[in-house]
Amino acid sequence: MVDTKVSIKMNGTFLELAQGDITELEVDAIVNAANEELKLGSGVAGAIREKGGPSVQQECDRIGGTPVGTAVITGAGDLKAQHVIHSVGPEMGEGDEDRKLASAVRSSLAVADRHGLKSIALPAISTGVFGFPMDRCARITLTEIHRYLQGGTKLERVVVTLFDEEAFNTFRQELRRGFR
Repeated sequence: MVDTKVSIKMNGTFLELAQGDITELEVDAIVNAANEELKLGSGVAGAIREKGGPSVQQECDRIGGTPVGTAVITGAGDLKAQHVIHSVGPEMGEGDEDRKLASAVRSSLAVADRHGLKSIALPAISTGVFGFPMDRCARITLTEIHRYLQGGTKLERVVVTLFDEEAFNTFRQELRRGFR
């Protein structure tokens, strides 16, 4: 049996890696790997649309959109979480993807902090239909979380939630390598 959860403490905040369905987590907010138009399509967004109900898309429609590298917050409809933070990562091939992904991760954490949230779960942003390589995503995501937690935060728990075993193992290997 493979461990499907890893937890370490950083500056008073627990950083966890978990394998599973992000829409089933009991956290203050889950992060949706969004597009700039905030249209809930496939992947994590599709699961949020399906399980959260129409209110999440309706709130996204009212917001209208957000640029690559930024994040916005909505309610979570019928999900276990109270909020969805819609974070727009880069599509491979658009240029400057690493910086844009780092910004998307940082923006998600900052939005959670600004709203006084204690726990947040993030997926592997941009690795689905946007084609971002999983190993690069793991390095960038974990590095940005580490940097963010160094600066002081009210977040008590940050959960990087990976849907399949391969993604989980990639992130676990990157976490073992340490931060650089």
